[in-house]
Amino acid sequence: MPWIELTIDFLINRPLLLILLMAIPLFVISYFGQRYPTRRLFWAIGIPTLISLAIIQAPFLGWCLITLDLAILAVATFDIFTIVTANFFSVERQVIQIASLKKSHDCELIVTNTSSHHCLIEVKDDLPDSFLATPDQFQYWLKPKSRASMRYSFTSHQRGRFTLQCVYLRVASRLGLWQAYYSIPLNSQINVYPDLKQISEYDLLARTNRLNLLGVRRTRRIGSDNEFERLRDFRQDDNYKFIDWRSTARRNKLTVRDFQSNQSQRIIFMVDCGRMMTGKAGDISMLDHSLNAMLMLSYIALRQGDSVGLVCFSDSIHNSIPPKNGVNHLNRLLHASFDQHPKFVESRYDRAFLYLKRHFHKRALVVLITNVIDEINSKQIEQYMSTLTGRHLPLASLLRDHQMFDAIDQYQGGSKDLYTAAAAAKIATWRQQVVTDLQHQ
Repeated sequence: MPWIELTIDFLINRPLLLILLMAIPLFVISYFGQRYPTRRLFWAIGIPTLISLAIIQAPFLGWCLITLDLAILAVATFDIFTIVTANFFSVERQVIQIASLKKSHDCELIVTNTSSHHCLIEVKDDLPDSFLATPDQFQYWLKPKSRASMRYSFTSHQRGRFTLQCVYLRVASRLGLWQAYYSIPLNSQINVYPDLKQISEYDLLARTNRLNLLGVRRTRRIGSDNEFERLRDFRQDDNYKFIDWRSTARRNKLTVRDFQSNQSQRIIFMVDCGRMMTGKAGDISMLDHSLNAMLMLSYIALRQGDSVGLVCFSDSIHNSIPPKNGVNHLNRLLHASFDQHPKFVESRYDRAFLYLKRHFHKRALVVLITNVIDEINSKQIEQYMSTLTGRHLPLASLLRDHQMFDAIDQYQGGSKDLYTAAAAAKIATWRQQVVTDLQHQ
């Protein structure tokens, strides 16, 4: 028919338009079917592109170009339907629910192919950015009606609660001209806790009676409270009312009772999670240092029979744990603090101390762990900590930025570091004045 010949001549004289018309249906299929071309398909399309450039010198190649284009179109169309769809895949994940910070843990992915086709797949797990996986992805040739097990290890560089929502699959077609990306829903929750290595070191030194290596000194204070400690021989300066007459009659020797101060005290930690704690010291944030210190002190206090409570706050109250005793109470403190992260908000000390007044009525040692950056922050700390005097025993623990103090201590002269050392010295002097004002209160 004449119009067919005119159309062919028109397309032969415009080879780029012919390639575009050939590619349009393929890209429409890829867009709506979530299939995407691979490099192999682009290389295949590049061959007729080179031939189209030679048509200018050899017009008789037009028919060869059309034939080659139709062949590539037919092969690509056939190959795009050989991709195994997502409903033929199922994935299982076997991973622990509790992990330690900066410790390696194993995870296993099991991918099942229920179709009757071979397929080349690439698998990647949905890990957060703070997780480092080795290896981070797998490539596997999966047979029909089979499954594959893939193992990798991951290390978390941030504590908290993380949710793995899916597993990513990239499936190639039979000839490798197309690929499809699937996201298989699979929820798993991993709680990353701080590494409690410091507590295990404390236990080891305590068992071997070497706590003096940590700076711990044992002192025995004999008080006049009603908590019995021991029996001992009577001395000339002892009070007669403490004589134990039954033990004296049994031993036929004057014996007195010794009493010790009551050690079952209450400690409440108030941990600031606001903007003052967003800075880093070393490779972890100020808040991480605060929580590590809080857990260590809590463990020591609980072992001595004291009760420990916790309040985490920023612009609102994040979490609150009432004071309780017993070493098992450390688990509650750990669960309440492991997913706390510093926020770029102004800390509301008024809300925190009002919450303390309403919910903690008994006298306690209140330890506020925070950082001092500006005058507004320091004035609030001084104002609200002074309100505890008389009802509670207040203790403000201000974090120290070693990088700033090192700029002063390590200054050895020279104009380059002079201004840095001078600025650090000014901040350190102001900080010392804040500490002095707090001590006067």
